[in-house]
Amino acid sequence: MLDNVKSIVAVASGKGGVGKSTVAVNLALAMHLEGLKIGLLDADIYGPSIAMMLGVSDNDRPKSTDGQTILPLTAHGLSTMSIGYLVDSQTPMVWRGPMASGALKQMLQQTDWGPLDVLIVDMPPGTGDIQLTLSQTAQLTGVVIVTTPQDIALLDAKRGIEMFAKVEIPVLGIIENMSAMQCSVCGNFEPVFGSGGGERIAQSYETKLLGQLPLDKRIREHGDIGTPIVLGHSKTPAAQSYISIARSLTERLSSKGIGASPDIIFD
Repeated sequence: MLDNVKSIVAVASGKGGVGKSTVAVNLALAMHLEGLKIGLLDADIYGPSIAMMLGVSDNDRPKSTDGQTILPLTAHGLSTMSIGYLVDSQTPMVWRGPMASGALKQMLQQTDWGPLDVLIVDMPPGTGDIQLTLSQTAQLTGVVIVTTPQDIALLDAKRGIEMFAKVEIPVLGIIENMSAMQCSVCGNFEPVFGSGGGERIAQSYETKLLGQLPLDKRIREHGDIGTPIVLGHSKTPAAQSYISIARSLTERLSSKGIGASPDIIFD
């Protein structure tokens, strides 16, 4: 039920391992801290992770009041839904593409999201069934592409951008993750994975570099214990980077008319 959702934003990447889910969770929380009503949908059917990152227990299961719609679980102020809430954390989703796509449609359309300013969708890596299903099921406001500065990640990020272009979904911006690591001894920043990649790809596709995020072990540590760094260490440079990106994304959405509800397409 997306009638009262003003904007739907996919957080995507062309490949795994770039920290996309961590970015999606902290970005959603940063937008929530800025006063927006935010929902978070984990669209990674085969590798759901937001339950752990948000500290949701295996014992917490979504409920239904009418037997037809599902109430999202509230975590740190976010309205959330994930296939990880519906199965045991040790259960692998051994499903073919159509089954995974069907599960995504159910979570998207049958969750009673209520009024939201933005629904963030944490996408799986790649350019396959889930990406196509989402683009055909709901009118996305746009997509945010997460990449690291290294060339191989940029190559896959370009594939992701090209895929969304084919289904006419605008790219709202690029987020460069793991852009540099601060030395714990000397304090200097070292671009472990290279530098300038996010800016180059943003310029190539005439979009905006929303921001750069550091390679900081505290981001991983707080995700592992269910209190993302935006909440656990809000004054750190890493958390402030997320908040800055959230503001930039909100500005982009405002310029595209955040008040307009998306058109929902049902089969």
